[in-house]
Amino acid sequence: MKYQLDLFGVIVPSLLLWNVLAYFLARIVSKIMGRIGLYRHVWHAALFDFALYVCIVASLVFASKEFFS
Repeated sequence: MKYQLDLFGVIVPSLLLWNVLAYFLARIVSKIMGRIGLYRHVWHAALFDFALYVCIVASLVFASKEFFS
């Protein structure tokens, strides 16, 4: 995994890009779960959303280290 990416002449940490991607993926999953009604079974929705976001970030970083290095 590259730790810094050159994005149009600006050096950006790769973790920032994975965080942005994970945020959008977590929002999509959260909307789907809300429409299906799975939040009825969750005790604390905000804590669950944060845990989902952390799991997605960790999965993306792990996958990028395995497949893109």
